[in-house]
Amino acid sequence: MSEPDDTSEDAREESLFQAPPLAEQERMVEALLFASAEPMTARQMTDRMPHGCDAAEALVLLRRRYEGRGVTLVKAGDAWAIRTAADLGFLMSRETVETRKLSRAAIETLSIIAYHQPVTRAEIEEIRGVSVSRGTVDQLIEMEWVRFGRRKMTPGRPVTYVVTQGFLDHFGLENTRDLPGLKELRSAGLLDSRPPPALMPGPGGEDDFAELDDGPEDDGQDELFGE
Repeated sequence: MSEPDDTSEDAREESLFQAPPLAEQERMVEALLFASAEPMTARQMTDRMPHGCDAAEALVLLRRRYEGRGVTLVKAGDAWAIRTAADLGFLMSRETVETRKLSRAAIETLSIIAYHQPVTRAEIEEIRGVSVSRGTVDQLIEMEWVRFGRRKMTPGRPVTYVVTQGFLDHFGLENTRDLPGLKELRSAGLLDSRPPPALMPGPGGEDDFAELDDGPEDDGQDELFGE
């Protein structure tokens, strides 16, 4: 008596399930590749598809369909993936604006230069009460908000710093006379409710700032806020 043929039984069982049309298998493969974050092998796709599907055959049709299109079917080792056509890669690049947060030291230094330009490093340090690192000033120069001004007619001829047209343009100012007063800065949250003593306004009041002086500098240059 012959034993049952397991192979014939499997064949009969498989025949009960008809594989989807090849065009439908192609759609399935396409959907799997679009949804996958990583390339997939034909075996991985076949395991996900209905019984009787052949992902490898569907991939041949899909690759042919994508020829000359904006995206293409590529093979990486044993895996497949949908990628942007190589000649259109330039469309995927983009320019981004990098937001750089200024440190407190940079903000204070920039404010002193803006309100009291032209000002030397020694004068900035005297107003702030602490030394100014070279990196702080270099950052402001790199951002093109500060530049070197004329040398001061004092022993050693130290260089001075002034704000640039780029600084005015960024903050929507016509000139430094349009800089906000203390009340405006505080209401915008840019100053503490009570600034350090070195930054306190002079007798002239909170809204009286030193004006830009293109002529010889006077003795009041060492004060952030003039009368």
